[in-house]
Amino acid sequence: MSSLTNRGMSWQDIATLMVKHREDTFAAVQPNIPELPKGLPLNVTGLPKKLIFAEVAEITESSPEFLLDQLAAEKLTSTAVTKAFLQRAVLASKLTNCVTELLPERAVARAKYCDEYLAKHRKPIGRLHGLPISVKEHVAMKGLDLNAGFVSWVGHTANEDALILKLLWKAGCVFYARTTEPQALMHLETSNNIYGVTLNPYDTNLTSGGSSGGEGALLGVRGSCLGIGTDIGATMLGQEHINPVIGPLSTSLDGIKIFTKAIIEQQPWLYEPSLVRMLWKDASTETINRRESAGQRKLRVGILADDGVVRPHPPILRGIKTLVERLKLDPDIQVVEFPPWKHAEAWRIISSLYFADGGEVWNLTVQRDAYREAYARHWNSVNTSIPGPDSELENMVDVILTPAGPGYCGYTAQWNLLDYPCLIFPTGLQVGPEDTAEEGYQPRNDKDKYNYELYKPETFVGAPISLQLVGRRYEDEKVIEAMEIMLKAAGPLATNI
Repeated sequence: MSSLTNRGMSWQDIATLMVKHREDTFAAVQPNIPELPKGLPLNVTGLPKKLIFAEVAEITESSPEFLLDQLAAEKLTSTAVTKAFLQRAVLASKLTNCVTELLPERAVARAKYCDEYLAKHRKPIGRLHGLPISVKEHVAMKGLDLNAGFVSWVGHTANEDALILKLLWKAGCVFYARTTEPQALMHLETSNNIYGVTLNPYDTNLTSGGSSGGEGALLGVRGSCLGIGTDIGATMLGQEHINPVIGPLSTSLDGIKIFTKAIIEQQPWLYEPSLVRMLWKDASTETINRRESAGQRKLRVGILADDGVVRPHPPILRGIKTLVERLKLDPDIQVVEFPPWKHAEAWRIISSLYFADGGEVWNLTVQRDAYREAYARHWNSVNTSIPGPDSELENMVDVILTPAGPGYCGYTAQWNLLDYPCLIFPTGLQVGPEDTAEEGYQPRNDKDKYNYELYKPETFVGAPISLQLVGRRYEDEKVIEAMEIMLKAAGPLATNI
């Protein structure tokens, strides 16, 4: 389908047309959502609960695993759950500008089908039976606009659903909302000339980050409990030197596990040959289990609080310190320092690979592989002072706890280069008056100077503090289990989202 710019329309007219379409999809949600009150607070996360029916609030504030249990037991219908999330998504977008369009007609029709299937066959369609899932706009949906935030691409439509959507559909889910993204996708913010800027629901003076900021904001206002986001665009064909990623965002850790299992158990590598054949390995945590049976501490967490290039902002460091103090109280968890290793070199390699030209990419790929090998040796060497047979591999840390701070992407791009799985999680803490800027701090370099000057305590007060857990390549399950152990040990600190 040709783009609308080829038909003589200005970009402003196209944007107006798309926003009107979005508003029309909002208007199709029943019952209609009331107008927002004047004088909104900066933190809008609690507003939907005051503006929607109690039963709608109860459904939308439930975890995905709870909803799936209720759906399978026929205590809730998919139709009721879907309509509830449609209503809350309207409010979420009015508050944060996070949705590109809702899909009320097709979503309700799918939900009714799920209910009828369960009533007839007495079993769910699959692991995700009847659960509404939100989707980032550039993840292809057949027949719907596919513009990746470009005004000039408005009018292009997908010929078929993306593979991940086909698999989720087979697992029984309901697609009901599409969310915002930055123009060209690969950006640390979420803004484009079609819909504008997506805001942070915890403080609308802040942005939601990117590139999956629409999904993040929608989940933050509980307009979704499970959604699909991407990293590095996830559609850059040929960029196999640093692979883009597509994956789940959820209001609970169990939601991440359920989503991942629903995909992997369908063997997606049989449909897409570029994917690695990787079954879900409950036995991947055998090292943790073996230590437990031997009476040893079952989880070893490396702490990388500062990469030596850019110092994290004070609240991030406080979040790590607070969580580490809790973890140290648990006899099953060993906490050790994980020193950074040439993280500036990692950024040089990956930033060059992002924008490589011609034959230089092959030289950079050689450097990438050499860095991966050296970093693996570095990981193996940490904590090997503990006596024991095969001490290097037996005693190495299982996961790394590290920042995932905004502004400077070295704390996330590092793991893109290494191809390590990461799980970003809320600590339950927020930026407070105690998080003052470090007086007299001497920045290490220009990046550090920029990051240091970016932090103004009064600007970020109330913003949630999140951290990141990192595992070895292809050990996604181990990261999730380690997170489960840490959540249990940390208590309320790390369970609020």
